[in-house]
Amino acid sequence: MPAELLDHLVLGTADLLGTVRRFADATGVDPVEGGRHERWGTRNFLVGLGGTAYLELLGPDVDATREPAFDFGAERFLTWAIHPADIDAVLATARAAGTDLGTIGPLSRKTPNGELLSWRVSTPPEYLYDGLVPFLIDWGTTPHPTTTLPTVDLVSLHATHPQADELRAVLQLLSTSLDLSTGPAALTATFRGPRGEYTVS
Repeated sequence: MPAELLDHLVLGTADLLGTVRRFADATGVDPVEGGRHERWGTRNFLVGLGGTAYLELLGPDVDATREPAFDFGAERFLTWAIHPADIDAVLATARAAGTDLGTIGPLSRKTPNGELLSWRVSTPPEYLYDGLVPFLIDWGTTPHPTTTLPTVDLVSLHATHPQADELRAVLQLLSTSLDLSTGPAALTATFRGPRGEYTVS
């Protein structure tokens, strides 16, 4: 079930509008356009998962002036985010234990109506354990995206990784956890709306 401290899941897809349509057709809930990340050449749509957790559907911004910073393919989870109370302290604890979560810096995106939203986020040098180690996010004074989102139920959330025990230890350093077992690297989630379910693996 939901990971502890879950802020959001990042579902990457080369066919962003197609994924949005398939999600809406399956669940009966339309993801809302979040905005554009000019720094990355990406665009996203969002749907709430209850509380302060949400699903981010992320893909190339076809109107961007630069190529997307990520190599998008078939839809799959790229990574996920948690929102501990003190992201600086969590990053320092992880680093002292030998896990490099990168640096913490500002990030922003413009909403469809032109509003600039800003927050702080950790940027790891690479996706650790195939993206199953979350990055850290602090929304500061920016209203959390879930305050204006339609919601679906997060029915299940499960991860597998060939180094499950090592991954479990790293997650413990971050005071979080996943429903995790040994297997090929993957994050699988099922979402349910009034029309039915949508599963991504």
